[in-house]
Amino acid sequence: MVIDSPEHSPERSTSRFFADAMLARLARWLRVLGFDTRFDPTIDDPQLVRLAERDQRWLLTRDRALVAQRRPSRCVLIVADAPLEQLREVVERCRPQAPAALFTRCLVCNSPLREVPREAAEPWLPERARSIPGPVRYCPHCQRHYWPGTHTWRMRERLSATLPEWFSEG
Repeated sequence: MVIDSPEHSPERSTSRFFADAMLARLARWLRVLGFDTRFDPTIDDPQLVRLAERDQRWLLTRDRALVAQRRPSRCVLIVADAPLEQLREVVERCRPQAPAALFTRCLVCNSPLREVPREAAEPWLPERARSIPGPVRYCPHCQRHYWPGTHTWRMRERLSATLPEWFSEG
């Protein structure tokens, strides 16, 4: 269910989201795709709606009462239980553009990641990851490092199965 007003139609949507406390795993998948996705489970409903409105973000929620009582102007009421099905709902309803690259945001704090030279990242990488080719990225906010590996490959496969129109090989 999409709740929106004419000035916030899906055709004019941004790729910025605010996920409520029930959607932590969805927020993480949106960040994998590079979408600016705020998530803070400590925020109450009035503040959540106020911040989403102020920042012109799509509010993503499973809370029917929040939608009925607070009436956010740009909101997706998520009905699926599984995070990747929820992701599919968001893509179908908000119609964001497919990402140019994956893994460009910190999965924990949402900050944009910076690519770092492999030599500089070596001390932070586990031994088995040091020989894997590909970029190493760093979160300047929470100091986490990200590198390609089996976990990212599995995530890519799951995204490809969920959003084949974005990840087809042709």
